[in-house]
Amino acid sequence: MISYKSKIQDILGKNPGGVMIKINQHIGRIFFAVLLLLIIAVPARAELRVDITRGVVKPIPVAVTNLLGASAKEQNIGRNIANVIKADLVRSGLFAAIDSKAFIDVENSLNTVPKFGNWRVLKAQALSQGAVQLEAGNKLKVQFRLWDVFAEQQMVGRVYSTVAENWRRIAHIIADAIYKRVTGENGYFDTRVVYIAETGRGDRRIKRLAIMDQDGENHHFLTDGSSLVLTPRFSPSPSSQEITYMSYHGKVPRVYLFNIDTGRQELLGDFPGMTFAPRFSPDGNKVIMSVAKDGNTEIYTMDLRTRAEKRLTNHSAIDTSPHFSPDGKRVVFNSDRSGTQQLYVMGANGGRAKRISFGRGRYATPVWSPRGDLIAFTKITGGKFFIGVMDIDGKGERLLAEGFLVESPTWAPNGRVIMYFRETPISKKGGKVSKLYSIDLTGYNEREMVTPMDASDPAWSPLIP
Repeated sequence: MISYKSKIQDILGKNPGGVMIKINQHIGRIFFAVLLLLIIAVPARAELRVDITRGVVKPIPVAVTNLLGASAKEQNIGRNIANVIKADLVRSGLFAAIDSKAFIDVENSLNTVPKFGNWRVLKAQALSQGAVQLEAGNKLKVQFRLWDVFAEQQMVGRVYSTVAENWRRIAHIIADAIYKRVTGENGYFDTRVVYIAETGRGDRRIKRLAIMDQDGENHHFLTDGSSLVLTPRFSPSPSSQEITYMSYHGKVPRVYLFNIDTGRQELLGDFPGMTFAPRFSPDGNKVIMSVAKDGNTEIYTMDLRTRAEKRLTNHSAIDTSPHFSPDGKRVVFNSDRSGTQQLYVMGANGGRAKRISFGRGRYATPVWSPRGDLIAFTKITGGKFFIGVMDIDGKGERLLAEGFLVESPTWAPNGRVIMYFRETPISKKGGKVSKLYSIDLTGYNEREMVTPMDASDPAWSPLIP
C-alpha cells in the first residue's frame, strides 16, 4: 500500500480575478461602451479540453519534459517518470507526445514561467513539467505541473511523496491527472491486470495466474501452474484489491478468494458444474455465480461474510455469466431460455428477467460498464467472434473487435476502454497463440498488451487505493 501526500494546489497561484470600479451611472454607460469594444478586439483563449465522445479524436500534441533533479540519480528517476507518462498518454490514443529532440529551450527550474512561444512553435497544446528530490529515509518527493500552452496558464500543480521504489506508480498517477484535466474523465493508468498466463501445447497447456501493471510492467505469477486456473475476477470495490478465480482439484472446480496486497488465499468452496468463477458485487461483500445443481444451471449469490447462498433464477434453461450493475440493483446474464443464447437483465434479488439482445447470432459473457451506461459482451455469428457494446436496454449495439476467437471483455475503471483476449490459429495441427488486446469505445485504438507468454481471461482492477 502506498502512502503519499497529494497537495492538490496551484503551486504558482491564480491570476487576480477583477477590479471593482465605482463610478456614477452616467460615466458608467460610457465606460461600458469602451469596455465592450476592447472585449471584441481581444481574442478569447479557450481552455484546453478534448471531446472524447466523438467517433474519431485527433490526438493532442503534448510535451513531456524530463523531471528535473539535482543529482544523477534524481535525474535518472525523472527521466524514467517522464517516459512512463508519455507511454501512458500515447497508449490511450488521445495524446501525441512531441519528440524531446525537438525541444528548443527546456526550463531548468520550476520557479520560472515557461517560454510558451518555444512550445507553440512545436505545436504543443499542453506542457508537462516536474522535479524529483530524494529525501532522507528513502523518500521521494515529486513536483508536477501541467500548462496550457496557448492560454499560457497552469492547469494542474501537485506534489507527491512516497518511497523511491514507487516512482512508477507516481508516473501513472501523474498521467491520470493529465488525462482527467484534459478529457474531463478519470484516468485508468494506475491500475493492474490479472490474467491467465499460458504455456505448452494445446492439450497440455499450463495455466498460471499472473498479474501486471496495466502497461505490462511489474509482471509476476500468483500460482505455480501445478493446477489448472481459470477466469480471475477483480473486486470492483475501490478499497479492495481482491480477486476470485477457479481452480480444478482433481475434476472438481474450486473457487478461491485471493488478496493481492497481502497474498492471503481463502477457499470459497467446491462447486461441481461451475464453468466460470464468480463475480463480486459492487461493494465486495457478495459474489454472484452460475452453478449446476439437480441437472439445471441457475444463478446464485453468496454472502462472503456468512457464506449464505441465495438462488436468483428458476428456469429450465441454462442461465450463466451473471454480472452486477455498478449500483448493485440489477444483474445481466446470458440464457438460452428463448431458444438461442441471449442477454437478459433482472433485479439483484431475482424475479422476472427481460431480454435485451435481439441481433443475429449468440451473445455471451456480458459485463456491465463501471459507469452503468453500457454492457460489453461477446457475440458469435457468421463463424466469427466479436467484442461489442450495447445500451443497457439493448439498443445501440456496436461491434468493436472481431477475430477467429475474441472473448472475455473487461472494463477499465473509467468505462472508456475494454480489454479482451484474441486467439489466433498458427498451424493446421491445432497450434495457436493467445494475446491480450485493448480497444476504446470508438473502436479505433486497438492495441496489443504485451505479455511474456500467451495470455487469456483478463480482469482489470479498479484504481489502486
